[in-house]
Amino acid sequence: MHEDTSTPAVLGALRITLHVSFAALLLLGIGRAVLQAHASGTGVRPLVLLLGLAMLLAAVYLVGTVAENRAARRQAGWDPRPLALPWLIVVTVLWGTLTLLSPDFSWVVFPLFFVYLVLLPRVVALGCIVVLTAVVIVAQLLHTGPDGFRAAMVVGPVVGAVFAVVVGHGYRRLYRDAQHHRRVIRALEAARTELAHREREAGRSAERERLSREIHDTLAQGLSSIVLMSRAARQSLDHADPARAVERIAIIEATAVENLAEARRFVRDLSSPALDSSLLTALREACAHTEQQVRASGADLACRFRCEGEIPDLPSEYQSVLLRTAQSSLANVAVHSRARTAVVTLAGWDDAVSLDVFDDGIGFVPDAADRDNDEEHYGLTKLQHRVREVGGTFTLESEPGNGTVISIRLPSTRPTVAPTHRGAENASVEENR
Repeated sequence: MHEDTSTPAVLGALRITLHVSFAALLLLGIGRAVLQAHASGTGVRPLVLLLGLAMLLAAVYLVGTVAENRAARRQAGWDPRPLALPWLIVVTVLWGTLTLLSPDFSWVVFPLFFVYLVLLPRVVALGCIVVLTAVVIVAQLLHTGPDGFRAAMVVGPVVGAVFAVVVGHGYRRLYRDAQHHRRVIRALEAARTELAHREREAGRSAERERLSREIHDTLAQGLSSIVLMSRAARQSLDHADPARAVERIAIIEATAVENLAEARRFVRDLSSPALDSSLLTALREACAHTEQQVRASGADLACRFRCEGEIPDLPSEYQSVLLRTAQSSLANVAVHSRARTAVVTLAGWDDAVSLDVFDDGIGFVPDAADRDNDEEHYGLTKLQHRVREVGGTFTLESEPGNGTVISIRLPSTRPTVAPTHRGAENASVEENR
């Protein structure tokens, strides 16, 4: 059979032993007092007084121990600790009175020694034990007289007091250890709760970040295209060009259908509908859609897709990053660059795969990009973070009047250790559009 030998179990056993010994010694004193009163023919009144004080002592002791036990189990609605000292004084006075009336109650003092050692500071408790031991010796002397007084009446209480001090010291050590362990456990539980909370918050933050990037690269870009095409369609109607207006409305419808598919897929599994086909097909369709959108808005753009080398089988995460890079970059080309030519190049290498998006537009100054307009350059900033997360590198080259090149490079297999902060900084632009 398994036996619980933990510190709390030992302390619990010691407390039970203490209370049981107090009750047993008190009952023994009552029994001996009754027998002696019957044998000596003492009157009823002294015996009734003795029994009344004994019952009162038992009641006060019981109330205190029950209150302490309920507080230890956190079942009490109030804290009984401020009343511990008054309770101990009352118990001591009642015991002292009983002991002076009948020496048979002297032995009840031994459980009280332990109570003093637990409730009072060590020096104060030792002083009280000396006084209580002296009371026991004096009570023995008063009831036996000088002729009947024996050395054992001094040695017995003194040895009992020393034994109680030694055991009480061990109890205090065990109690302090138990309190320390309890505090450590509570601290560990609090730390575990805090860690779990932080992990949940980090997970929520990462998920919000991922969703914001997905929505920006798909739904937001599509809605932006719809706004541009609707303005262009209105201009066509204002210039009495219904054929061009119909063409632009058709583009608006197609873009809305694509965004509806994106939204439904987000709800279902948060993946990209464009990747239901191959990556190469998705990139060609992105180029064709961008070219069609720009031409429908009244500008002229030739957008081409090229594939160089052998493209290995890529994880879906890599394919998503490559497609989002092309979509986000081409969206900037369509809205901001005023380019006439854009080229998307997917290349396979021995140890990596790269994607370059070139346009011959107006360009910009990368160092000052996000200081000019944070919202405008949100997409490329988040794209840079996305590439870093899969262990890739992101570079951007641009200057006013000379176009822009965005390039990412992903390893053939994702590294087990994420790139260092310094490496990511060396591989990234300072700020993006």
